[in-house]
Amino acid sequence: MTPFTEEAAHVQHSSRGPQEAEPSPRAMIGRDEELRILRGLLADAADGRGSALLIHGTAGVGKSALLRSVGDEGTEGGFKVLSAAGVETELWLPFAALQLLLQPAADGIGKLPSPHRTALVDAFSATQTEPHIFRVALAVLELLTDEADRQPLLLLVDDLQWIDSPSRDVLRFVVRRTRDLPVLIVAASRVHSPDSYAPSAQPDLHLQPLSRSAAAELLDAGAPDLAAPLRALILERAAGNPLALVELPKTVQDSASQLDDLPLTQRLEDAFAARTDSASPECRTLLLALATEPSAPLNRLLDVSSRLTGTTVSVDAVQEAVDAGLVGLVGRSLEFRHPLMRSAIYTRATVADRLGTHRAIAVAMADTPERQLLHLAAATLGPDEELAARLERFADTALARGKVASAVPALRQAAELVQDPRRRTEILVRAVESASEINDRVHTQLLLDRADMSELGPLERARLMVVSDKSAFEPDEPQRRIEDMVTTAAGAFDAGGVQVAENLLWRAAARCFFQDGDARVRTLAAAELDRWNPDPDAPVVLTVRAYTEPFRYGAEVITRLDSLRPDRLDGRIMHFLGSGAMVLGDATLAARYLSLAAAAWRSQGRLGLLARSLAGSWPRVYLGQLDRAREESVEGLALAEETGEWIVWLGVKATGSLVAALRGETQAAERMLGELRAHRLFPGMPFAAVMAQQVEGLLALFDGRAAEAYDALARAFDPTDPHYHSVSRWLLAPDLADAAVAAGTVQRARELLDGLPELAARLPSEMMVVAHVYTEAVLAPDDTAEEHYAAALSALPAGWALARARLHLHHGRRLRRQRHNVEARNPLRSARDEFDRVGALPWAEMAREQLRAAGESSGRRHANTSDRLSAQEMQIAVLASRGLSNREIGQRLFISHRTVGAHLYRIYPRLGITSRGKLAAALAALQDGHPASDPSDADAG
Repeated sequence: MTPFTEEAAHVQHSSRGPQEAEPSPRAMIGRDEELRILRGLLADAADGRGSALLIHGTAGVGKSALLRSVGDEGTEGGFKVLSAAGVETELWLPFAALQLLLQPAADGIGKLPSPHRTALVDAFSATQTEPHIFRVALAVLELLTDEADRQPLLLLVDDLQWIDSPSRDVLRFVVRRTRDLPVLIVAASRVHSPDSYAPSAQPDLHLQPLSRSAAAELLDAGAPDLAAPLRALILERAAGNPLALVELPKTVQDSASQLDDLPLTQRLEDAFAARTDSASPECRTLLLALATEPSAPLNRLLDVSSRLTGTTVSVDAVQEAVDAGLVGLVGRSLEFRHPLMRSAIYTRATVADRLGTHRAIAVAMADTPERQLLHLAAATLGPDEELAARLERFADTALARGKVASAVPALRQAAELVQDPRRRTEILVRAVESASEINDRVHTQLLLDRADMSELGPLERARLMVVSDKSAFEPDEPQRRIEDMVTTAAGAFDAGGVQVAENLLWRAAARCFFQDGDARVRTLAAAELDRWNPDPDAPVVLTVRAYTEPFRYGAEVITRLDSLRPDRLDGRIMHFLGSGAMVLGDATLAARYLSLAAAAWRSQGRLGLLARSLAGSWPRVYLGQLDRAREESVEGLALAEETGEWIVWLGVKATGSLVAALRGETQAAERMLGELRAHRLFPGMPFAAVMAQQVEGLLALFDGRAAEAYDALARAFDPTDPHYHSVSRWLLAPDLADAAVAAGTVQRARELLDGLPELAARLPSEMMVVAHVYTEAVLAPDDTAEEHYAAALSALPAGWALARARLHLHHGRRLRRQRHNVEARNPLRSARDEFDRVGALPWAEMAREQLRAAGESSGRRHANTSDRLSAQEMQIAVLASRGLSNREIGQRLFISHRTVGAHLYRIYPRLGITSRGKLAAALAALQDGHPASDPSDADAG
């Protein structure tokens, strides 16, 4: 191959000549406000307050110029600048953009701790096993953090819409974690679609066309001698697009007839392509090779061009392209001055030239099989069964090594090369499954759109339905969707696909809970499972039965859940068992199993699955573990947003709102409740709606609006109301009873709860036991109240601390109303102390008021740890007190070690200490002898 020579290095110095395709970034016209914003972000990052910004706008509007401008200013300001740009041809190549972005910092990879170093080496290797995406993301975060410790960092990412999905996921991960780092990330995209392309929910800047005056100034600066009519026409056709204002004068010369009514993008492409007409054959060949493989190093491009022309193509061709303002040389790679140049040159070439260039590049890329195969496929017209088989074999090897992202493009290309429609669909199904496995929603949908549904057999239909259920949980027509899923699962089972049938039936069953399927589809799903004669102890079987017919199978499922001794390290099994217990209302079992599942997913870096298991924060509320529930719901919410787990988001957002209400944080509870109700999926999700109604009722009750509280809670028991859920409503029964006593609607509440005793006998879960005995006691007439209180306190599950304290409060209140003030003090003290311990401030204040009315003064509650620290600060403080290093804490919580240090710096003064060694004692003192986390599952952490 032609070496990279000193002559080529000389070209680099000439790469920003006066004829470049966009105006010099230092001479930007009409972008004062945008530059002011970017300079402000640079200043914040230099001070250690990192952030990110997405710039979006049409092609040629100046996004790349802004990136170059902020890059120049960052360099002058002492930043280390890392940059990369998405390319259409690399959209399917995993980690391609990330590898390019990190090249200037590559030396730091070898200095990372072993897990992070291994993750990056494996991700960028063509032969090693591909680590999970979030292991790579955390390694990149640590690499950037180490770099930023030495010098502030500026990351520039252009054409984000063409960045490969794994690289985009890593960027999204990093963007969310820059707040405490001297790191600024600026990305540019032609489209603004946060769900698909934006790195995260960060601020964005919509770049508008230039104003009329700025456009005229830019045009006159580049083409001062235009005739007046031509100048006016260019201003009209360019419509404020800076690239058009620079490029169109170069091609139309003195002829206005060349400015036809073509769309602006096509007109610009034609203008770029026309500029190559006068170039030498060697230069045109080099440009086509670059357009075909934009990331190839210069020496490889020169080698390919030489093969294609049959003569030696030297750096003279490079210089010619640079002088024409078509390309620039960055490091050892050529770059087009604008992406439209690449597409213009590629599409203008003849089909024969394009195919020949792909073949030549494939020969030159024998050392990178993935890219070689993609170019061979691009060089093929019509079916090619042999090449399709090679692509499938490559995908098989990649999948065997865990490199799922690498298998997707190979399978996609293989599908396009086979002739048989059924065979093509089978390959596409594999590609869809692989894309879905790595949570690549963009490519999953693209591949789904290519599949011919008429060619699907029962097994393929079930496999695709599993994938579509992952990528789109539509809220409309839930009963029809559940029925379709059950029917399709039956077909897959009969076709021998037991595993996919079980997966699909479990998903249908889950919808029976989330969307509260009616009795018909619940019975249908349960009957289909019975038809398979399954192992009654299999975790998926227990979960399906819990989800579908809890009042039929609940007692049996709880018994089996309690007696199983499964592998505690198997996250999948732990999650099945935990979610089954949760929907039945057995909080103790649910918290235990889901904690173990979360520990497994955390250790593997599986953030989407971790988010699902952190839904275990919900049962912790009823166990009185409000601090832990707060920590897990906050973390689960962030991870759900990051991974697109929107059903999980609804659940943990509702849990967070409930926790805030119980802690007396009314404004936070109302804010989260508003966000929950505003989500597009909320109207079709009764499991979340009933939780929202619970928060509404409790907020009204705590505020003294008893009648309003009762009405809100009663709606959850009305089958015609959208807040009704046939199972979860029973979690609200104690709240309803409280509101009924306060509002004087006890008889109405008794009528509403009339069927509870029978249901509690059929489903003896903790939820149903508490609902039954609590309401029996609180709503009992005075002459039988004492025996009901005694029975309820005896029957309550051991771990349900809040329910026990609430019963003590009611008991004391009733005794005080009967003027038994002395007898009332004991239960009221018990209630106050328990509410203080768990942090349930509204109820604690109620207990204090009742104690004062009973003649006993009660001091103010002392602030505990959770009052002084945020949820994440609590997690960090507890982990640091156990002796974990900053890097170990960061790895566990998926944040940088520098962020951990920044949090600790803020934590110490809030706890009145000065060093890490005093954390354990400070936490113990503030918790009044109670640890921050449940010790029963400390080994699961």
